[in-house]
Amino acid sequence: MRTLIQIALSLVLLAGLLPPQFLSAQQPKMDPMRPDPEMPRPVDAYDTVFLEEMTWIEVRDALRAGKTTVIVATGGIEQNGPYLALGKHNYILRATTQAIARKLGNALVAPIVPFVPEGDISPPSGHMLYPGTISVREQTFQALLTDIAESLRTHGFKHVMFVADSGGNVTGMTAVAERLEKKWKGSGATIHYIAEHYDYADVRKFLDSEGIPQEDEGYHDDAAISSQMLVVDPVTVRLPQRIAKGKTKINGVDLAPPNGEKIGKKVIEYRANRTVAAIRKAIGSS
Repeated sequence: MRTLIQIALSLVLLAGLLPPQFLSAQQPKMDPMRPDPEMPRPVDAYDTVFLEEMTWIEVRDALRAGKTTVIVATGGIEQNGPYLALGKHNYILRATTQAIARKLGNALVAPIVPFVPEGDISPPSGHMLYPGTISVREQTFQALLTDIAESLRTHGFKHVMFVADSGGNVTGMTAVAERLEKKWKGSGATIHYIAEHYDYADVRKFLDSEGIPQEDEGYHDDAAISSQMLVVDPVTVRLPQRIAKGKTKINGVDLAPPNGEKIGKKVIEYRANRTVAAIRKAIGSS
């Protein structure tokens, strides 16, 4: 329709009935902030499963190639004993979500949500009793998750998978998943909370079966937690400093190289396999 109008205006212009500047005003202008949605990718795609590391063109092409499952993970910023960085859960999720997405083959990972309920803010309770912890109210958390999930659905993701790495996140994630599952019914999109990812009692049993029993030292920490973080970055468990002080053990398990990294890789692999099986089951049941 626009082309026909432009042709008609051109004919009028040729007849001398309209000034040239009128026709030029009708030409659509390219908005540099809104490039052509179909523009070709100018360079090879970067090999990553993390949305935040991808360009919008890479995400578009990944969706068209069938990567329509997305993992939304929630971690936290909280106290975790004397050795672990406050972002413990976020570091762990960096490892487990990547392993899960790679194993699925058709999945990407949304930015890990670091802000979750950690206790009352004022007066403080729970983890908020310790400096550095950041908490959000439950309604804030659920509103954030809802907006994230609906944003991803808008762009064409068909299966949104919630996974947690902290107990305080489970209630909110379950509630949002159940609410949106009802809202999205019949749309072709699904959403699920995958409980199998956050099951450290099961992980402890796994380590027992691997000949790695633990004694509880009373810290908000254990060998499974520390070893997964160590795989991502040894500094997050202060391993160099602990080696210098001869304090490389947690719950009776030595994290000194190469033992800690070996344990961490086993735990990540185990958790990823369980989660992948649960995700495939959830999608199949949908």
